[in-house]
Amino acid sequence: MRALYATRTGGDDPLVNIEIGERPVPKAAAGEVRVRMRAATLNRHDLFTLRGVVGYPITLPRILGCDGVGTVDAYGPDRPAGTPEPGSEVVLYPLTSCGACAGCLGGDPMLCRTWTLLSDGPLEGTFAEYVVLPALHAIPKPLSLTAVEAAALGVSTLTAYRMLFVKAGLRPGDSVLVQGVGGGVGTAAVAMAVAAGIKVIASSTSEAKLATAKRLGAHEGVLAGRDAAKAVLRATGGDGVDAVIETVGEATWGTSMRAVRQGGTIVVAGATTGPNPPADLGRIFWRQLRILGSSMGSLPEFLALMRFVESKGLKPLVDSQYPLEEGRAAFERLARNEHTGKIGLIISS
Repeated sequence: MRALYATRTGGDDPLVNIEIGERPVPKAAAGEVRVRMRAATLNRHDLFTLRGVVGYPITLPRILGCDGVGTVDAYGPDRPAGTPEPGSEVVLYPLTSCGACAGCLGGDPMLCRTWTLLSDGPLEGTFAEYVVLPALHAIPKPLSLTAVEAAALGVSTLTAYRMLFVKAGLRPGDSVLVQGVGGGVGTAAVAMAVAAGIKVIASSTSEAKLATAKRLGAHEGVLAGRDAAKAVLRATGGDGVDAVIETVGEATWGTSMRAVRQGGTIVVAGATTGPNPPADLGRIFWRQLRILGSSMGSLPEFLALMRFVESKGLKPLVDSQYPLEEGRAAFERLARNEHTGKIGLIISS
């Protein structure tokens, strides 16, 4: 089967580690399903893997890709009841957890000590003609979405959903600052928050990306930089926002700390510009701020996300689409941060 995979990791130019060629067709084991892939979307996780920044050791070569859409091809033994019939279009829930640790057995399975994304640990990814995953993780595709739009529900949109509604607990009438609105998490957070009746202030270093956020319904657009916090305070009558969606890290942390209201919440799910900003502990305890970490989302949250998207008529923003054979060009666009929304890979018709 044709696939896009990493032959090695690290180096001065990680994109040279990409190879597009033939890999063995996987077989579904007990409780698993093999999906014939139609489309997938790129995530920064894929870039991190190419750079050698991995949470769990991987063997090379490794097929990249964390999320996607395809059709059910075949089940292994012990097919779970209620799973989609062969030939059904499905969207892939991209996580696998151990099912046995205290996190998995508690109230939040995302506290699993060893959860992995597709393409992590022993798992091959979705940038291939076929992928194998747990049978219960192949979910009927929303009919209203294209293959690439549905694929985008995986890593980025699920991350944004958990940040907004599970971690921050935002409700209609609340306000939120979304930092870095150009990528998949940022654009998804803007669109979903607007649909939920939340006042959205979008921040970016790019006027063009702020304009896109406005088209998605953002109430205010703020250029990132030293005066960004003041602009947010002006837009909220001096109070600050109820919550901040923070995935940028060092470059925006100072703004996030100053722009959130007293007793408000900053939800962190990334640090693309660096993970070690000044903590500003005095501001945290004096203003009684909540700093919450967030990673991905559980399977029940993924199902809730799909119901939310369908009920609100939302469509994830797609920046561009490339055939699998032009996957390196897609990665180049992602690495240059030129995109607004998700970059798709078309794997089969």
